[in-house]
Amino acid sequence: MVEVFAGRTLLNKDGDFVDPEEALRNKVVGIYFSAGWCPPCRDFTPILCDFYTELVEESEPPAQFEIVFVSSDKSADDMVEYYHDMHGDWLALPWTDDYKHELKQRFKITAVPKLVIVKENGDVITDKGRKQIRDRGLACFRTWLDAAEIFQNFKG
Repeated sequence: MVEVFAGRTLLNKDGDFVDPEEALRNKVVGIYFSAGWCPPCRDFTPILCDFYTELVEESEPPAQFEIVFVSSDKSADDMVEYYHDMHGDWLALPWTDDYKHELKQRFKITAVPKLVIVKENGDVITDKGRKQIRDRGLACFRTWLDAAEIFQNFKG
């Protein structure tokens, strides 16, 4: 996964810059294409928050999972507002980084919201993360983790 964001800088919710190599190493990564102006996004984001909280913040040890938000908001201010008001404590690609366009092409994003689940090397596990979370809840993470072929410490 490190490969997908190699050479890039990500942000956390505090506005600090984060090195993707460290933050995403040995994890299943959900790339979340979303926007605050989009009603289906605003509908799904709280569900994703609950999923993330249960897996990462309430599991011991935390699940090997991270989300990177890629914004389709109309401005940096819109992105920051949506990220802070509705999103979980995950990472984001800065709004000013044009790499978001390359990511949208690479993962064939034609509409939002879209949650693409990838391995550490960037290979797609599923581009139907949103549907799987809605249909199967936390059970889908085990499937993703098995497909990711990473060293596992997850007991759930």
